[in-house]
Amino acid sequence: MENMNLLATVSTIGDVRELFGIDPSTIVLTLVNTLLILIAYRVFMHKPVMKILEKRKDAVNAEINAANEAKTKAEAAEKEYLALLADSKAEANKIISAAMAKARVQEEEIIAEAKESAVQIRQKAEEEIERERKRAVNEIKNQITEIVIMAAGKVAEKEISESDNAALIESFLVNAGD
Repeated sequence: MENMNLLATVSTIGDVRELFGIDPSTIVLTLVNTLLILIAYRVFMHKPVMKILEKRKDAVNAEINAANEAKTKAEAAEKEYLALLADSKAEANKIISAAMAKARVQEEEIIAEAKESAVQIRQKAEEEIERERKRAVNEIKNQITEIVIMAAGKVAEKEISESDNAALIESFLVNAGD
């Protein structure tokens, strides 16, 4: 039975060749056609396709380089911005410090002027007080002189002894000082 199966299988191989039409000349011609297509591709199509691929590769590289350049410029701009920001902060601090120092100087000047003005006002007040005191003393002296003259006139009207006269003048001066 096995032999029969084997014979049946061998006889079917020939039928399969005929069924599919496998012919060695067809295989050879197919290989030659494929080789000719590959040669034609290589001669006529390979270079243009490679040029297109090369252009795409160059375009991609150019975009990558442009992106890297833009990134570098952005980083440089950021560093410059941060440096300018730091500089402006430092300058602002300098301006504030200078303004505060100027304000302190002005404060000290104003205080000095106020003190000087107070001293001048006090001196003027003291001078005015001194003038008023002198004027008051002069008025008192004038009044005393008038009183002494009146007392002398009354004494002249009355005869008083010299000792009485001196005692009277002295008591008057003591009372006038109070």
